[in-house]
Amino acid sequence: MKNKTFYVTLLPLTALFCLLPLVLDDYKLHVVIVSLFYAMMASSWNLIAGYTGQVSFAHAAFAGIGAYTSGILAVKAGVNPWIGIGIGVVAAAVLGLAVGVLCLRMGGIYLSLTTLGFSEILHIIITNEYEFTRGTMGLQVPGLITHYSKSAYLYIFIAATVITLVVIYRLIHSNIGLNFRAVQNDERAASSLGVNVIGVRVVAFTVSSALAGLAGGLYGHYLLLITPEIPSLNQQFLVLSMTVIGGLGSFVGPIVGAFVLEVLSEYIRAYGEYHVLVFGLVALGMARFFPKGLTGLVQQYKTRQTHVMGEA
Repeated sequence: MKNKTFYVTLLPLTALFCLLPLVLDDYKLHVVIVSLFYAMMASSWNLIAGYTGQVSFAHAAFAGIGAYTSGILAVKAGVNPWIGIGIGVVAAAVLGLAVGVLCLRMGGIYLSLTTLGFSEILHIIITNEYEFTRGTMGLQVPGLITHYSKSAYLYIFIAATVITLVVIYRLIHSNIGLNFRAVQNDERAASSLGVNVIGVRVVAFTVSSALAGLAGGLYGHYLLLITPEIPSLNQQFLVLSMTVIGGLGSFVGPIVGAFVLEVLSEYIRAYGEYHVLVFGLVALGMARFFPKGLTGLVQQYKTRQTHVMGEA
């Protein structure tokens, strides 16, 4: 029944998004495309943090791995960008698997610090390497289509977002998803019942890393320029803020948070990088006072209205 509801909701929304080029100009289409990128990033990071309770700061780094792998292959070896993105996804998944196996046994603050270190090391390498990554100048890469078109890229990102959401939804509503929640709620109890706690975490981490690599690869070829900003901590904290503000641990929350914060950021660009700080402070406030985010507030409101109507 849940699967049917999911697809019945997803199909009309997808069709609605496909009609946006008829009513939006290129600038607004750009905002929607970037929002879809962040929806992919936030939803895949939520797979780790929201469903297994492991906070990783390497998610943007895996997006950077996907982007730079595809970009370098296209520029240096003449590999078709579509094939390069596929290789980038595999590279992000393999590195995610390696990092997961090494770090997920620690968990908690130790996992966060280790992934933070991994992210910073990767960012330093990319920034200082000139021959392959072009450092802070950025790596100019070819597009995914012959004739650049915002509408065409919108359809590409819609397809990629749908694939990402379907993969995540099917995963969290499978037996593995039950293990995710068991590990998140009480890993000792889950282990005593035969759940491979480390294995469950590694699966979530690897899938999440692969999806981040997909998002990063598409985003780099959309911008036609891959810069160290993609795997930066600013990007990571922005994704974290979107997930927490939207609703950590909910399926819809990260999507809502991505669109709300990206649209909002377009109105406060004048404050430069300070908008990331603002989002971080809002995320802290939401985590403290409204831990279920915007979706949780909506659900509380619906519950209260139902209760009031019941009393009437």
